[in-house]
Amino acid sequence: MNQPIVMGRRRLLAASIMEAGVFQFAVFSNASAAAPTSVDVSALGAVRQIEAGSLNVGYFDLGPRDGPVSILLHGWPYDVHAFDDVAPRLAAVGHRVIVPYLRGYGSTRFLSEHSLRNGQQGAIAADIIALMDALRIDQAVLAGFDWGARTACIIAALWPQRCKALVSVSGYLIGNQQAGRQPLPPKAELAWWYQFYFATDRGAAGYAANCREFNRLIWSLASPQWRFDTTTYERTAQSFDNPDHVAIVLHNYRWRLGIVPGEARFDEIERLLVASPQITVPTITMEGDANGAPHPEPASYASKFTGKYQHRNTTGGIGHNLPQEAPIAFAQAILDVYRL
Repeated sequence: MNQPIVMGRRRLLAASIMEAGVFQFAVFSNASAAAPTSVDVSALGAVRQIEAGSLNVGYFDLGPRDGPVSILLHGWPYDVHAFDDVAPRLAAVGHRVIVPYLRGYGSTRFLSEHSLRNGQQGAIAADIIALMDALRIDQAVLAGFDWGARTACIIAALWPQRCKALVSVSGYLIGNQQAGRQPLPPKAELAWWYQFYFATDRGAAGYAANCREFNRLIWSLASPQWRFDTTTYERTAQSFDNPDHVAIVLHNYRWRLGIVPGEARFDEIERLLVASPQITVPTITMEGDANGAPHPEPASYASKFTGKYQHRNTTGGIGHNLPQEAPIAFAQAILDVYRL
């Protein structure tokens, strides 16, 4: 099972595993292996659209409707294709898998032209709760990386009844503006160079003018050993053509530094997050051995997870985009978190 699952094999595998009565706990071999550099563009099927909260959300929906639900959340500067080889694996063993475009990506659009193009963490978490409500999903495993991991952590902390379990790359990523204003050691500040770039007018103009080139650079820096090809990158880069992408990214990083305000309707969420709430749901955190992006050390956040908990290091030159670089390991973590 080290190669991407095609539709024919997917159906056969699902049938054989479910007959054995162990569909939720199938074991993928070679869990540390990196992904192929390109996969079938149709791996996630057809994009769907649904109104949820302030958005019309583009999302993919794989697997049986009555299966256990997993929601996979991407980060910046990535998109749904980070899960091209994860979602089909989960669907093949009986899971329903929802993969949405976050606000500012792909086919997700604001319902009103007057809405603030807000990238603050509380807004993105509220988007996913609204999507679950629109899809009538009461509870799901939430799994993600980068912005997606932060969003999943927030939901697990503040809406634990909606989160059956959590898989979070780079662990506990909940932040707040107070912490964002505090200076870091010089080496850590250097790693956040793009955040300070985005805080300037020059950075805003530069990102708007050179978005695809900029984000490809981030891919290379964040995953220095990942040899992705042009086809793989361009498949995701189409998501950055979203008319709100630049505004959302700039607001996200400026909000973190306290340079711009959020929206009052998310004030209560942010107030609760200032306390760095503990996460009580079953959790597996993950880290790649070649993550070139800023990330905390596992020992620094282990105490934030007070329920059943495991941490997994993923080897083989795996960088920041762990689901796409090591899809077998990521999919296996989602299956395993059910039985922690």
